[in-house]
Amino acid sequence: MSKLFVKKQLSVLTAEAGESDKGLKRTLGAGSLIALGIGAIIGAGLFVRTAAAAGQHAGPAVTISFIIAAIGCALAGLCYAEFASMIPIAGSAYTYSYATLGEFIAWIIGWDLVLEYALAGATVAIGWSQYLNKLLTNVFHVTIPYEWSHSPFEVSDAGVHGIMNVPSLFILLALTLLLIRGTQGSAIVNNIIVITKVSIVLMFIVLGWHFINPANHAEFTIPATAGTVKMHNGQIVDYSNFWNHGWGGVLRGAGVVFFAFIGFDAVSTAAQETKNPKKNMPIGILVSLAICTILYILFSFVLTGIAPFQDFLKAGGEASVAYVIDTYMTGYGWLSTFITVAILAGFSSVILVMLLGQTRVFYSMSNDGLVPPIFARLHPKYHTPYRSQWMFFVFVSLFAAFVPDNVVGDMTSIGTLFAFVLVCIGVIVMRKNNPDAPRAFKTPLVPLVPALGAAFCLTMIISLGMENWARLFVWLGIGFLIYFGYSVKHSKARKMMDQK
Repeated sequence: MSKLFVKKQLSVLTAEAGESDKGLKRTLGAGSLIALGIGAIIGAGLFVRTAAAAGQHAGPAVTISFIIAAIGCALAGLCYAEFASMIPIAGSAYTYSYATLGEFIAWIIGWDLVLEYALAGATVAIGWSQYLNKLLTNVFHVTIPYEWSHSPFEVSDAGVHGIMNVPSLFILLALTLLLIRGTQGSAIVNNIIVITKVSIVLMFIVLGWHFINPANHAEFTIPATAGTVKMHNGQIVDYSNFWNHGWGGVLRGAGVVFFAFIGFDAVSTAAQETKNPKKNMPIGILVSLAICTILYILFSFVLTGIAPFQDFLKAGGEASVAYVIDTYMTGYGWLSTFITVAILAGFSSVILVMLLGQTRVFYSMSNDGLVPPIFARLHPKYHTPYRSQWMFFVFVSLFAAFVPDNVVGDMTSIGTLFAFVLVCIGVIVMRKNNPDAPRAFKTPLVPLVPALGAAFCLTMIISLGMENWARLFVWLGIGFLIYFGYSVKHSKARKMMDQK
């Protein structure tokens, strides 16, 4: 049993962090990390999941859902910042868990993070596809056929079944090629995209504020008597369900929009490519989270004030922001086209960071012997895990092409929340087991802050429903087969333990 929970020593992790000449290049500063965080955070969560949470669960009170989710993320973010300053190497929560909770828990987290980043990338790629179709229709009067821009599980109002989401494959391929070329070049592209999409979000907030209809905010939460509504994909939403109205709906909405915040933890996966990570990692994590929280609250307040919440289900669909502008903001048709272009760029930066994050987690797991060496092999010229990048391109593409966005989006949220819970617990364990270890940043009020972070995240996990729990258990079951079939035989930490 002791081998199951063998820990990777902090001294070993620190030594690995110093071997930058042998592995990933350190090219990122604090500004790039903040942009990386914003690039990952502002995307499908804001432009797609906000409308879904408001329409199905929270109504205008989705703003409160964002506040609840932000509190949970802020508490977890403080824990991430402490770990990122102590253990500045690739791997994020996986690496932190290896040092605090042992190998088996670390494997669960690493496997869970792969699910998080892969499905987040797939979700955003699906949203990218829908907004591309919106742009082509409005500007060029060309529409990608429904069957080639939707999954086989989706059916149009005209009864057309989807076959494959081809545009999502295109954007995944383009960004995979960019990442293989190198992190610094990817960061420059991301910085340009971030400036563009933050400007557009601010423009929508300022211009849309004048179109807010107070009647849409009269009932801030959805009443239990709101009846039912048929979504654009044919699904029926019953508002009498506890999780679809009132405060139950607000809590479920928090679990849904939580997807919008997952980018900040992706920052920590780039620790081994960061200059002065002990200082810059906490800045990148916490500043990007704070900026995006403010923008989210203002954006959701304006969006739900312009249009009734039912519209996001009946007509808006994945392109709800563009729909709201076209329908309710008379005279601002140009803004609809402009914001669609910016959203496409914004989605691209989110996918970029998600594809970066998952390969860096497996890079660390491969170096530890828990997955095959192929995931740690670097390109001879660009020093990027190019083979891993190609393998994950195939993996993510399968979800993006053949699974609806609402399924992969909720699976991403539950996987992320699970990782956050263990990171919060890990801070408490590390403070007890290694109280004197150098910490460039300290989580305040330990154990209160980590305990509250774990509690907030667990509450949101419960709200996501048993169907998502079932999917998570299936994924973890596959992971256990790999761990006990391969990892236990190749674990470097186990071999070091046997040598002692």
